Amino acid sequence: MSPHNAVKHGADVLSLVAFDRGREKHTGGGAPTAGRDHPSWPRTSAQVKRQSRAGQLRGLRQHFYRQAVDAQADQPLRVLAYSLVPSPRARPDEDWGTLQAEADQLGYAIAARLHDVAVPVTTTYFPASSASQGVYTPPWDRPGWREAERQLREGLADGVLVLDRHNISSDDDEYHAVIKHLGEHCRAFLHLVISEEPVAPT
Repeated sequence: MSPHNAVKHGADVLSLVAFDRGREKHTGGGAPTAGRDHPSWPRTSAQVKRQSRAGQLRGLRQHFYRQAVDAQADQPLRVLAYSLVPSPRARPDEDWGTLQAEADQLGYAIAARLHDVAVPVTTTYFPASSASQGVYTPPWDRPGWREAERQLREGLADGVLVLDRHNISSDDDEYHAVIKHLGEHCRAFLHLVISEEPVAPT
């Protein structure tokens, strides 16, 4: 290759390339900040926000759980087992088994079992959800969930037991609204078998 055809880089580009040899490739975005002997990159804000949001949601859910425990004194907590099945032909039997095992382990009494069929929503806006999760009808538009809220308002149960947050909603704002509504208007809590995790970016 002729030196006339070579791509010419400034000294700043070459120094970063030479400096970075032998180090892990950085894929987090942002500019490096100088450290004592090597640069460090800040964590990407999206990653931090996802972790922070998951912690906030978990904290809010646990707050309403503690309120329910304090109100019940020595009585076992009564929960509604709720499942969102992927199609009309699907049966929630496997979920029921998992939810019953969780209730037995924690000393909950299952007051009723309710489920809805996941109905995909046609939308151009996809909330922060992982690729394997769909966008479904909001919980308050589902007949089984509306029945759960009715029973909670009437004091027939103290909370709702579900497999994971995606049975409620994959959208953080929607999920937050449900936790808050249950706690403030129904005096009820939400228990997840699988706790909140930061949602993968799409």
